Amino acid sequence: MDIGFGLPVAGGWATPENTITVARHAEELGYRTLWSFQRLLVPDAQPLPPQYLSVLDPLVALAYAAGTTERIGLGTAIVNAPFTAPAVLGQQLATLDVLSRGRLLAGLGLGWLPAEFAAAGVPFERRGARFEEYLRCLDAVWGPDPVAFEGEFYRIEPSTVLPKPVQRPRPPVLIGGDAPRALERAGRLADGWISRSTFDLTKLGPAVTTVRTAAEKAGRDPDALRFVCRGVVLVGERKGLLTGSLDEIKADLPVLEEQGITEVFVDLNFDPAVGSVDVDAAVALRHALTVLDALAPGRRP
Repeated sequence: MDIGFGLPVAGGWATPENTITVARHAEELGYRTLWSFQRLLVPDAQPLPPQYLSVLDPLVALAYAAGTTERIGLGTAIVNAPFTAPAVLGQQLATLDVLSRGRLLAGLGLGWLPAEFAAAGVPFERRGARFEEYLRCLDAVWGPDPVAFEGEFYRIEPSTVLPKPVQRPRPPVLIGGDAPRALERAGRLADGWISRSTFDLTKLGPAVTTVRTAAEKAGRDPDALRFVCRGVVLVGERKGLLTGSLDEIKADLPVLEEQGITEVFVDLNFDPAVGSVDVDAAVALRHALTVLDALAPGRRP
């Protein structure tokens, strides 16, 4: 099982200096990937946990990390695809893949917060149908020129669309979400699945099975899929998997692998002591470096 790490993207620890330090140190320690996530806004009428109050743009953050690293993968977990037209996001993702020399993992999702859809100018209704067409249009954008697409929601007249991604035929596309339909969609259309931050880590196995079954029904190879777990790590009191002492958290990693997970990325952004807007950036960084060292690949029991 591969191990990744969440970039500093939420709250007060998401500084340029911390991003560079974490990205470089994770690469030096042999982590497989760095990850970001998206949150456009927090509506006054619907308060959200503190880590959502200030979140760096996921692609800009990864591009910044790409410029200071050489080998480590760069993943979005996730970008809400419907907020941006597929031709626009397709070019952004292709650009990141080019500038990173083929290190992108494109984690995409539907989005779930109505206020964000309103701000993006996109209807909240029929998200699933829109998203499936979006994925087809994205493949067209990354495919051979001339690109042409005619659907219910998106249209591209015959055009040259460059640059193309380095990874062919496309960068790995992973889908987030845990509803049965989302899991089925990941198996049928994507290159893998990403669990969300509040997913019950004791139930990863059934979700993986649902994705794999959908892939088999679609005539696809389930063994080729990636299964990525967002590992919300909380050092302190033991309250479940990936919480407690660092030794206890290290011992949890094989439990995730046994459920079919192919990669877990350690995410400290969802720890209020790290991802809140009023944290001390230097203190949060010291904690992150301690966790990075303790959970580094090759240092597990």
